[in-house]
Amino acid sequence: MVSQTGRTQRQSWLPLFVLGVGMSMIVIDATIVNVAVPAIMGDLKLSATDVEWVNSIYSLTFAALLIPLGRMGDVRGRRRTFALGLAVFLVASLLAAAAGNAALLIGARVLQGAGASMVVPMTLAVVNATYTGRRRTIAFAVWGSIIGGMAALGPLLGGWVVKDFGWRWAFWVNLPIGLLVLLGTLKVPESRDPAAGGSDVPGVLLSVTGTSALVFGLIEGQRYGFFGWTPIPFAFALAVLALTCLVLVERSRARAGRPVVLDLSLFSIPSFRYGGAAAMIVSLGEFGLILVLPLFLQSAIGFTAFTTGLIIASLAGGTFLAGGLVPRLPATPRVIVRIGLAIEATAAVAIGLSVSPSLGPWTLVPWLVLYGIGIGFASAQLPNVMLAGVPARQSGAASGLQSTIRQLGAAVGIALLGTVLVTGLESAMTSRLPDQPQLARALRESAGAAVASIRDPARHAAAVAAAAEATRRVTVVTGLVLFLGVGATLLLPDTGGRRPEEE
Repeated sequence: MVSQTGRTQRQSWLPLFVLGVGMSMIVIDATIVNVAVPAIMGDLKLSATDVEWVNSIYSLTFAALLIPLGRMGDVRGRRRTFALGLAVFLVASLLAAAAGNAALLIGARVLQGAGASMVVPMTLAVVNATYTGRRRTIAFAVWGSIIGGMAALGPLLGGWVVKDFGWRWAFWVNLPIGLLVLLGTLKVPESRDPAAGGSDVPGVLLSVTGTSALVFGLIEGQRYGFFGWTPIPFAFALAVLALTCLVLVERSRARAGRPVVLDLSLFSIPSFRYGGAAAMIVSLGEFGLILVLPLFLQSAIGFTAFTTGLIIASLAGGTFLAGGLVPRLPATPRVIVRIGLAIEATAAVAIGLSVSPSLGPWTLVPWLVLYGIGIGFASAQLPNVMLAGVPARQSGAASGLQSTIRQLGAAVGIALLGTVLVTGLESAMTSRLPDQPQLARALRESAGAAVASIRDPARHAAAVAAAAEATRRVTVVTGLVLFLGVGATLLLPDTGGRRPEEE
């Protein structure tokens, strides 16, 4: 039995600080790279296909490895896996910063995705296994604020780093931060599943194949088309086949008492099952604003990248504010999630209704702050609720699967809302200028970026109005999806954020 003093030492805030800084580095790096793409294209003479792969290969690798590497944390140790992930990410950052051509940069991004897929679920697993009671609620509030806040601050920081120091510093900056975090892992408690052991090669191969094919189809569907003789239908068919075989193989191995990489027993836990459904819906909806607002603000309204970054950063202000409010709320994590989703949905609809061709620079800020508060409530406490029924020994597998569900939700959201955006741009432009089909196609193919290149005043005004209408449509759809998420939370059991062993 652990003494009260030992438990207090184990639940000190230093491990959370170390995990938080490591997580911040991963989240910020992803957004900095997005901002750095134009500079990278000019320096390395990248083609459009190269740019696609620089961005998508990271997401593809990250999503594909979350399940097996989450399980590895349970077997080998979560702190050890977190530290290994950091080391891989730092080596990859060094290679990316020194890359002299597209192939080297893409290869480095593969390694970065592998490192990130160890770091992200392990932060969640260590928090779940380390903190209990009220400290658990606070820890998840901090974790969620980092996820939401840094994603919003990343473009602003990225714009500054790339503009003043060059794109290579988007990767160099990871080295000093990452080395300090590696040193700090000495203060993170180790934990593992004592019952776990052995390998599951078929499960690893099937999970990586199925997840990779599914995420590839969702990411590249916009580029190739979801139907017809393109790679996408074949990717989806492969995903269905591999994931179906994965379930059958893992079920058979579990019945035989053999090690499994995908613990299907997790879905027998109501909080994890219904929390997963809610997490999928939330991730699907939350990426709507991040997808369309920067494009609209820069291409259609004409704001600079820095001004756009400041506007989006107000979302981070709301997220950090929520992180301080959550521990003071006299409500269970389930209720906090529900409140947060309702706030997010309301703010998304309000943002959509506020979008117009004459949008001022600060019109959206109050609604973005409110949206950030909703993210801070919902995204922070949803993992708390989802993992509350999961025994601490299964934290790594559950965290990897939870992160995979959210990543797949985000990919579905990008595909779905991206389709809403481009079809909305084309239809809105066609209704305004029916005799200019080439302009409608240009808007569709550029996702609205072509607005800035239109010189004729009448056509430009029509394009701005079309972009406003399409952006409004996406944000309202985002709000409606998030309202569905509120409905999904009605199925969540009220655990009070406690794990089974605490009851």
